[in-house]
Amino acid sequence: MDIERIATTDAPTPAGHYSQATAHNGLLYVAGQIPVRPDGVHTFDEPFEAQARQALANLLAIVRAGGSAPERLLKVNVYIVDIAHWPAFNRVYAEAFGDARPARAVIPVPELHHGYLVEIDAIAAR
Repeated sequence: MDIERIATTDAPTPAGHYSQATAHNGLLYVAGQIPVRPDGVHTFDEPFEAQARQALANLLAIVRAGGSAPERLLKVNVYIVDIAHWPAFNRVYAEAFGDARPARAVIPVPELHHGYLVEIDAIAAR
């Protein structure tokens, strides 16, 4: 069972006991990404759209480091605090993904770590 751990300096270093992503059998599993900048600077005080852009940038950096691309994403899970942010997220997501349209779930949650407003995880083909 060959499991590859994926790491890139283009996304924040995990703060806990996990990898940015793992790959196995042609699939890439990206851990939940909150809007921390790659240098570790927190952005929880920034507006929702800025947080969404950063979380997406982290996710896409890891996807690319894992040998995949946005158009090879299969499933994206998005956790947002306050479903009222859904339209803004959908707009930012469409900008980031262009023609790529992976399956997606947007899940409202009561809170996220550090008071962030969005977290995103994904599965991609390699």
